[in-house]
Amino acid sequence: MKKVICLLLGCLLSFAFFSSSALAASEGPVAMTPHAKSAILLEADTGTVLYEKNPNEKMPPASITKVMTLLLIMEAIDRGELKLSDKVRTSERAASMGGSQIFLQPGEEMTVEDMIKGIAIASGNDASVAMAEHIGGTEEAFIAKMNERAKKLGMKNTHFVNSNGLPAPNHYSSALDIAIMSRELLKHDLITKYTGIYQDYLRKETANPFWLVNTNRLVRFYEGVDGLKTGYTSEAKYCLTATAKRNNMRLIAVVLGEPDTKTRNNEVTSLFTYAFNHYQVFPVYKKGDVINTLVVDKGEQTTVNVLTPQAVSLLTRKGESPDSYQRELVIKSDLKAPVDKETAVGHIFLRTKDGKEVARVDLYPEKSIAKAGMWEILKRTTKKIIVSYQ
Repeated sequence: MKKVICLLLGCLLSFAFFSSSALAASEGPVAMTPHAKSAILLEADTGTVLYEKNPNEKMPPASITKVMTLLLIMEAIDRGELKLSDKVRTSERAASMGGSQIFLQPGEEMTVEDMIKGIAIASGNDASVAMAEHIGGTEEAFIAKMNERAKKLGMKNTHFVNSNGLPAPNHYSSALDIAIMSRELLKHDLITKYTGIYQDYLRKETANPFWLVNTNRLVRFYEGVDGLKTGYTSEAKYCLTATAKRNNMRLIAVVLGEPDTKTRNNEVTSLFTYAFNHYQVFPVYKKGDVINTLVVDKGEQTTVNVLTPQAVSLLTRKGESPDSYQRELVIKSDLKAPVDKETAVGHIFLRTKDGKEVARVDLYPEKSIAKAGMWEILKRTTKKIIVSYQ
């Protein structure tokens, strides 16, 4: 049973990826990334694609691979399986990684937080493998988790064979898929605390502190940039998934196959400048806002809040009125235990005034709720009978 609440609030919000024609077709940037082999620009809250160039082409992602590694780390922290203060021991295999590294030694222990800094700031291949082994038991088991998560996110043109992006056969992704996982990573507010650092130190209390300088120079030189991840191999060329936030709008830009760092950075900043100059965002809901409260039949908990899983915003062109859209809330009237917090229990539909659907936002329970035991159900039933006869 569902109830439908139509709320004409005059706002547009969406979590789905729109076609780039949704907002950008008539005024889209022309040749903004002439040197990139593949590129995409989107607004993070709504997922609206504002520009794309060969977005589904499979390409080596180099160290941008570490976005997925960081995502699995953040999710393990959220689940309580990992703490920032936990110590991670470096295996001989992790210490043997070449390329970008923080020069971990076999047997060396470092906190999860410092490992994250080593990955996010210095792009440490050794730190990535150390964390992969710590979470998965083996890097191979962790890679299976990476591919499983990619599949769940709908990343159709991605396959990982390592956790750090070092060159390997059959290791590939696409600009769109990278944007999808970057957007998912940015749902974890903690991540930009690290990706937004320009310089820091590891092993501060030792005789040989290790200086970290962010491989993403835009963190220092472009207003609003606070991440996300660079990449380079001779095969992949120069790559970047970058994010910038000004006022209420957060953008994600991905470029792959650039000829050098200067061109890469120039093309990303051109995309950001275009979007900040032509679009505006109006916040509608904050992450975690309660949309409704539902009764849970035979649940250990009798009610559960229904939440927005992330910030919900209205994106329009600058100068455009937001008053030409309507919102319709369709949500279950009650739930039956068990309840899974990852299963949608309702949706917000966005329609134009003539009824055309433009987006759908999924809504989720605040928590999972197990089914109550027989004794608890019996007590509740008895109480209801007693109350009904009073």
